[in-house]
Amino acid sequence: MIKKAYKVIWLLPFLVISFSCSDKIKSEAVPALEGLKRGEIISCSPVDSGEFGDVSFTANIPKKWQVDFNMGVALLHSFEYDESEKQFAKVIDNCPNCAMAYWGVAMSNFHPLWAPPSSEEIRKGKQAVDIARSLKEKTKRESEYIDAIGKFFDNADQLDHRTRVLNFERAMERLYQQHPGDQESAIFYSLALNAAADPTDKTYTKQKKALGILNKIFNKNPLHPGIAHYIIHNSDYPELAEMALPAARKYASIAPASAHAQHMPSHIFTRLGLWDEGIQSNLASVSSAKCYAEQAGIKGHWDEELHGLDYLIYAYLQKGDDRKAGEQLNYLRTINSVFPVTFKTAYSFAAMPARFYLERKMWKEAASMELHPVNYPWQQFPWQKSIFHFARLLGLVNSNQIPAARAELDSLKNAHKFLLTKKDKLRETAEVAVQIKAGEAWIEFKSDNQEKGIQLMSEAANMEEKMEKHPVTPSEVYPARELLGEMFLQANKPAEALQSFESGLQLRPKRFNGLFGAGLAAEKTGDKIKAMKYYTELLQITEPASARSEIAYARTYVKK
Repeated sequence: MIKKAYKVIWLLPFLVISFSCSDKIKSEAVPALEGLKRGEIISCSPVDSGEFGDVSFTANIPKKWQVDFNMGVALLHSFEYDESEKQFAKVIDNCPNCAMAYWGVAMSNFHPLWAPPSSEEIRKGKQAVDIARSLKEKTKRESEYIDAIGKFFDNADQLDHRTRVLNFERAMERLYQQHPGDQESAIFYSLALNAAADPTDKTYTKQKKALGILNKIFNKNPLHPGIAHYIIHNSDYPELAEMALPAARKYASIAPASAHAQHMPSHIFTRLGLWDEGIQSNLASVSSAKCYAEQAGIKGHWDEELHGLDYLIYAYLQKGDDRKAGEQLNYLRTINSVFPVTFKTAYSFAAMPARFYLERKMWKEAASMELHPVNYPWQQFPWQKSIFHFARLLGLVNSNQIPAARAELDSLKNAHKFLLTKKDKLRETAEVAVQIKAGEAWIEFKSDNQEKGIQLMSEAANMEEKMEKHPVTPSEVYPARELLGEMFLQANKPAEALQSFESGLQLRPKRFNGLFGAGLAAEKTGDKIKAMKYYTELLQITEPASARSEIAYARTYVKK
């Protein structure tokens, strides 16, 4: 279903779009912007109202193109980057002297919370900034917006990605401070803060600053997609997730035509262990993504579909619904072609089977995993490929195949060595370092060096908890703190195991293995009250018909 791009909600008086310009922009000789995406905006909205939310951005755009420009900004706020570029291209084609339309193209090629732009996206973004800067018909404030995104694209051949993200953040901060009445500068500054946040900062300084800005304007602008969206992103941490629950439950209805808007609430649902809501969120997201791929004529599957599938299989596994989780995995195995080939699809291909086997302790199956698809450019994604090697390592070591496990450990070390050369892969490098430490721990533990194994596994858990998980993942494929708890159980140290599982549940509430592990450890220590607590909670979140032996065990204990 393709709908007109200019369908914007006009419900509340304070949301009426206002502009400072006349109907005409003085004509100037403007160089052509090469490689622009063009076409009708694709919408797969399940409802017949409000496709992408309501945005009011004061800009020097002729009145006849105001709605189109604001639709482009609304698409930007839901990270529908291809569609937003098409919308800004429409404005440029009809008003080539409109500087802010070029700003929109540059923003569409930025992707602040995703992977760094490709060389083609950097070229296009820089050219759009250069054209926008050259045009005379723009206000001082518009020049500041253009210069802010220019700070990211300037000197891209000399400065690394993170440095340029920080330059963008500082420029947006100045713009926000100089124009306190400009709502859009506040919203985009909140996004810049999230993009520039240090993943090792456990005080969440930048995220809390962004939330302070966004929460002040959320209730006054209930249909703005960026406010709800960025509240979710800035709260996507264990300590902050609860405060984003209202925004999470609202965002999908604000922008129902966006697959990303259908998916993003599940980040908060996952953080809080609200598995049923997470499942419904991603069922809608996957459906919308399939619709988008069909309407866009994509040969293969859209990357947003696989992203939703990963969160979906994760939620099913936490409920012990292995049948539905298996259906998703079998479906993934039918997918051989994706577009675009991105870090998201690489992650999904590697993580989904790894989760399915590791969460259920299917060591033989994990040990014999094979990469799918075989024709995927895995060499471009060393972090994602490391998930495959880590899953095989755990499968092999728990199947007493230590030499083969050491070979997988060598693969992890080679990937880590390569990632160390990539300045824009610091988080990925750190995550592979955790996998290496955990792999070494289990090899030592299973080689009759239990104390050494426990020491290394404790170090791995501490390393993992000093940083935040990558935004693309619902959780690590096997949290290090849980692995430590399992190790303590096998070493007959239930008190230490209980402490590990409880610590893990504070960060990842209502995880199946965390709850069962805590219940079992408590039972072995003789703490019947805690054992009842954790077993009962496990039974509350899981499917009664599940065939998991852990559920049957918990049910028997609770009945006694």
